[in-house]
Amino acid sequence: MVKSSDVILILVAILFPPAAAGIVTGCSCDLLINILLTILGYIPGHIHAFWLIYKKMEAEERYGNGGFLYIGNGQYQPLYSDGPAIHAPAPNYGATGR
Repeated sequence: MVKSSDVILILVAILFPPAAAGIVTGCSCDLLINILLTILGYIPGHIHAFWLIYKKMEAEERYGNGGFLYIGNGQYQPLYSDGPAIHAPAPNYGATGR
């Protein structure tokens, strides 16, 4: 299902692909790649931006809206695990390690 925010993101990608890549990925290597592709040729920048938008929409379908974290290279991971609860170890603030 295409949301209105995705439509706006696609319109931004049509006008200026690096802006759409920056919105989707933040300040990451993918943004730099998109800037270079747009400089080398406007069409490769579009293709890359549309691919990033597609991967974001795919993650929204799989993990729900806002239930994922971008880890780079068009890949996402869930914020919450469906399996047993995984607890992070408590931070070690002391010098003894207890």
